[in-house]
Amino acid sequence: MAAHPPTSQTSSAPPPSDRAAVRFDLRGRTVDAGDGWRWIVDGWDLFRREPGMWILLVVLFVLVVVVVGALPVVGGAAAALIAPVLSGGLMIACKAVDEGGSLQIEQLFAGFRHKTQSLVMVGVFHLVAFSLIILLLMMFVGANVGVGALLGGMVGYPGMGAITAGLASMLLAALIGVALAMPVYAAIWFAPALIVLHDVDALAALKASFFAIVKNIPATLWYSLILVGLAIAAGIPFGLGYLVLAPVAVASIYTAYRDIFFVS
Repeated sequence: MAAHPPTSQTSSAPPPSDRAAVRFDLRGRTVDAGDGWRWIVDGWDLFRREPGMWILLVVLFVLVVVVVGALPVVGGAAAALIAPVLSGGLMIACKAVDEGGSLQIEQLFAGFRHKTQSLVMVGVFHLVAFSLIILLLMMFVGANVGVGALLGGMVGYPGMGAITAGLASMLLAALIGVALAMPVYAAIWFAPALIVLHDVDALAALKASFFAIVKNIPATLWYSLILVGLAIAAGIPFGLGYLVLAPVAVASIYTAYRDIFFVS
């Protein structure tokens, strides 16, 4: 049975029946650090209800993004734009299972019928932000290589100076890139769920997602560390564990959104 997202920003998806009555609040709330583990546990609970369909949906997601990304010239940009649209569909699928419904393949593509423009705008933000980050990092590395070559030339070793500066600047650029990427991911993390489940516009969803992560850095860090550990373990049996971990991770984004944006 397909899930129909609410049509009002103030409407809310009922949480599991064993929870007290809550309401949706776009400002979000601060949760305990230990909730980071519970998001994964609750994600597993959603996955185990229909594991076969979950795996199929996530595999289809990856295939669509990969195929679109392989298109000449525009592939990379197109993949970045449709990924949030498909993510919105996965959030609708999560909501359906959470409310006792079933998974359907068409749920994955529901974002192409509901709030498509706002979801695409999340993709635009993602694409522009990372393009700017890459440009800044390239300028940073290039400038440092130039300075290294100049200093090396002053002592008679311009090539060695350029190589040394290049290696050092690339390492530093990688660290800077991670630091710059984190706020971008924070902004897009919950945005698809807020857009498709509550009709929040793209800018408000990006802002709400960012501040929700900022409010919950301890829980988010704990959640991320656990996922990294699980990802390492999932890769051991020829990577087959990712067939389970990927859907659980998707579902955990929904359970984290549910935990943070629904308040008593």
